[in-house]
Amino acid sequence: MSPVLDVKDLHVAFRQDGGVTPAVKGISFHLDKGETVALVGESGSGKSVSALSLVSLLGDNAQVRGSARFNGQEMIGADEATLRQVRGNDISFIFQEPMTSLNPLHTIEKQLAESLALHQGLAGDAAREKILALLDQVGIQDAQDRLGSYPHQLSGGQRQRIMIAMALANAPHVLIADEPTTALDVTIQAQILELLKDLKDRMGMGLLFITHDLGIVRRIADRVCVMQNGEIVEQGPTTQIFQSPQHPYTQKLLAAEPSGAPAPVPDKAPVIASTQNLRVWFPIQAGFLRRTIGHVKAVNDTSLTVRAGETLGIVGESGSGKTTLALAIMRLIQSSGSIRYLDQDLRQWSTKQLRHLRKDMQIVFQDPFGSLSPRMTCAQIIAEGLSVHKLDTGTPQRQLVSDVMQEVGLDPAAMDRYPHEFSGGQRQRIAIARAMVLRPKLLVLDEPTSALDMTVQVQIVELLRALQMKYGLAYLFISHDLKVVRAMSHQVLVMKRGDVIEYGPAQQLFDAPQTDYTRQLLQATR
Repeated sequence: MSPVLDVKDLHVAFRQDGGVTPAVKGISFHLDKGETVALVGESGSGKSVSALSLVSLLGDNAQVRGSARFNGQEMIGADEATLRQVRGNDISFIFQEPMTSLNPLHTIEKQLAESLALHQGLAGDAAREKILALLDQVGIQDAQDRLGSYPHQLSGGQRQRIMIAMALANAPHVLIADEPTTALDVTIQAQILELLKDLKDRMGMGLLFITHDLGIVRRIADRVCVMQNGEIVEQGPTTQIFQSPQHPYTQKLLAAEPSGAPAPVPDKAPVIASTQNLRVWFPIQAGFLRRTIGHVKAVNDTSLTVRAGETLGIVGESGSGKTTLALAIMRLIQSSGSIRYLDQDLRQWSTKQLRHLRKDMQIVFQDPFGSLSPRMTCAQIIAEGLSVHKLDTGTPQRQLVSDVMQEVGLDPAAMDRYPHEFSGGQRQRIAIARAMVLRPKLLVLDEPTSALDMTVQVQIVELLRALQMKYGLAYLFISHDLKVVRAMSHQVLVMKRGDVIEYGPAQQLFDAPQTDYTRQLLQATR
């Protein structure tokens, strides 16, 4: 039986700055009907470029040569009419971030109907009937009520299911899933993976799965192709790759998993921050007079403490209140209940007093590219806090920037570069340096590793643990990656729909969870 997709000696290069930069260097692989092949490797290895080149979805500056045959038909150099017929019909894509792939101005029904009209000529009641069947197939509850929804009105998991429905609308022979679960909670991730596996088996399509998460590969793939610097350095059956990897790079990827534990908290470590019955309720207002008719209960009666040198891991699904809780502790949103910092009641502090406190409470966000100004150099970004807080340490600012860059593993010679000139891991180090230059006592880490490759995740975890041990930092570590939470945390707090359902020592919680919900979270990561 001939493969549904057969790629041989594929090369991709990009024309830029008067030269040509190679991105994919002569890769070959095949995909059979009903099979799942995983393309794995770190960012920049050429995984997504390889997939997009198969149906000419790269920019005009791309040079593609080699062969990519779909059911025996050559796609490289195919005419536009052929490509239009294949794209979204015979070969469909699911991308990493559905919010950027879905049109924010169109309803879900309109976006699904567009593909059906283009490839099947369906409209009206026939199109609606097909759309409802698709939504039901991908597990969207109350599909009839969701037709008029816009993307922003859906959760991350629901948006990804909509993307899958759009990809499956025309019963493709090949589905290319490019990091489709990276930004999702572990339970939603498990549901999406199970859904893709079930749909692939039922429809008999080939699935090309692109990811940097080897845990996912082990669960879903039949064969694996490992990419490094634009080349496939190793490929074979999943079991063989995991049990006896031959290439040093594959061995490095398999070993790249956060492990170990943070240094013990000193017995006499002071309490940096604590809450008692902290509550964040957002009013629901209606009518001409905007009367409050109810509340969105984002955080309910939460009590916690975090000491110097201690990490409190906060876990739970999207919408559980994790980030809201952290923002309330930092007095960045309104709340009720007690918030204490170094045994002082923050609720009594004025805005002016809080401004002075900001240097002691810093935050590192999930997406460093979104939180770093593209118009400022690395040095300007790191030094901005020093200027805002008018800190005069007697040391020139550039020297302070140089010192903190070295501390987080960055080359000070790069301080005059802009964010786009750094890799994802380097940008996250810049975000950490920006916080650390102020020598804070409490650092909120909001999903700081979820967008990073596995090898870079390990580096960032080791860096954070080293900084904590050196400076006695207190961390609030928000994440849905329980492996990272286990490697970072002394205490873990589990949230669900605004409620704390479990709270205790990390080892105890991971080894003997007390609630079904915690057990469900842990099970979803295995």
